[in-house]
Amino acid sequence: MVHVLSSRTLLRPTDPERSRAFYGEKLGLAVYREFGTGPERGTVYFLGGGFLEVAGRSDSPPSPALKLWLQVPDAGTVHEELKNAGVEIVRPPVREPWGLIEMWIADPDGTEIVLVEIPADHPLRYRPGI
Repeated sequence: MVHVLSSRTLLRPTDPERSRAFYGEKLGLAVYREFGTGPERGTVYFLGGGFLEVAGRSDSPPSPALKLWLQVPDAGTVHEELKNAGVEIVRPPVREPWGLIEMWIADPDGTEIVLVEIPADHPLRYRPGI
């Protein structure tokens, strides 16, 4: 049995500096740690209960199968903040049929990021009778 103590998503961008500017400056993710030197140094960002490590370089963008799911307290507020920061909004916040409010953006390599607000009445937050 594997006993997992911590985890992180590893991202190998085509342009590490551009990706660090996106995640660190445009999205404003807090830095957990940095390692190495030069343009391909590693930066690990906090993602709530997880981490995103942007390190190294890839000749091709990440697979379109990779998506990031980030829970936020208020998708409308985040929408305005990111729009004002110059982040391209792929899709503004929409309440989905399954009850979550989702907004979509993409990083500089096209990795899709869904920013999710869980409404107070959603089963992920509220369970009647419990």
